[in-house]
Amino acid sequence: MSDMGDIADPLSLENQVCFALAVASRSVIGLYRPVLEPMGLTHPQYLVMLALWQHAPLSVKDLSGLLQLEPATLSPLLKRLEAAGLVERRRVTTDERSLAVTLTEHGRELRAEAEKIPAAIVERLGMDLGELQDLHKALTRVIAAANAAHLVTNS
Repeated sequence: MSDMGDIADPLSLENQVCFALAVASRSVIGLYRPVLEPMGLTHPQYLVMLALWQHAPLSVKDLSGLLQLEPATLSPLLKRLEAAGLVERRRVTTDERSLAVTLTEHGRELRAEAEKIPAAIVERLGMDLGELQDLHKALTRVIAAANAAHLVTNS
């Protein structure tokens, strides 16, 4: 039996970490929508672009790993970004089974506009930057712990 401390009802909705994470995620992602709309990006597409601005070119497999998304989830995002003229997908010459994702000139140029996004989100949240950095560290630990737990339960 796990120690639940002073929690009167361990099944109370407000005591659930999953509930707090889900609501926080939806709420924060909702703040991105009006900032990303003028750029023609959804939040998932923005995450793809962030990875590519930092690491392009990337194979679909590597991009999938970085974003912790299944390739089947990533594929439609890449198709839409390609249709918008922001990325190109090409077969890797050394491995015809592998697709490489690169930025187009338009995709590279969009980065300058995107550089305004983090400050805009911090401003909209109205939270101290240090507090947000601490939250990021804590969430990174939660992600690592959940990934480790998945490895244990799936082995």
